[in-house]
Amino acid sequence: MGLFSRRGTAEEPASVEWASVEAEQQKRPHGPFDRSQVDEMGPRVDLGAIWLPVMPGLELRMEIDKKTQKVTGVTAALEGSNLQIQAFAAPRTEGIWDEIRHEIAQSVSGQGGIVDDVPGVFGRELLVRMPVTGPDGQSGQRPARFVGVDGPRWFIRGVLAGRAALDAEAAKPLESVFANIVVVRDQSPRPPRDLLPLALPKSARKDGAQPAPEPAGPENAAPQMSDFNPLRRGPEITQIG
Repeated sequence: MGLFSRRGTAEEPASVEWASVEAEQQKRPHGPFDRSQVDEMGPRVDLGAIWLPVMPGLELRMEIDKKTQKVTGVTAALEGSNLQIQAFAAPRTEGIWDEIRHEIAQSVSGQGGIVDDVPGVFGRELLVRMPVTGPDGQSGQRPARFVGVDGPRWFIRGVLAGRAALDAEAAKPLESVFANIVVVRDQSPRPPRDLLPLALPKSARKDGAQPAPEPAGPENAAPQMSDFNPLRRGPEITQIG
């Protein structure tokens, strides 16, 4: 059974009424939160559209589009686990996670992967296993968990990879990070699924006290899926933590 009461077919996912989204938000004992729900930033780093919680040992890597030099996402890494986060504009009157899950599942299945739609900490989520070929030519699978939350005029998606994709205990710290995110949606009109603008923390900007670091790719990164683009990703990752 889906997170919301209205259901669609395999060919046409259901639209989700905003009243249902609001009801789910009120029942949830945690975030991600809208800026209107918090009084202050607290122990979080300001990344523009996202205020991201910080904790000891947490390393942040910003994804930057090479052509536009815009920040398109952030990956939080901790003890062999990664959480990739992106925030998007959403319609004023309905949520889009049901529709996005449907698209991700179709894309994964079309590439020979395995996908399960299951209940999770944040509602319905996808457990994905993508086929991969190792350096030695051996075939294998790379697991990942896709989580998503609809908010007021925004949608936020997280992808858990590495140990957190399969190990419930390893996932808890990064689930806590995701649950305490604050989304800062500007008032600019944006089409649904348009990336909300992110920014480097001041200490990592070129005009700040510290120089911008060199690009670096994370270990155990979220699966790279050919022709998989239901919500755009930036191709380059810069380490700042």
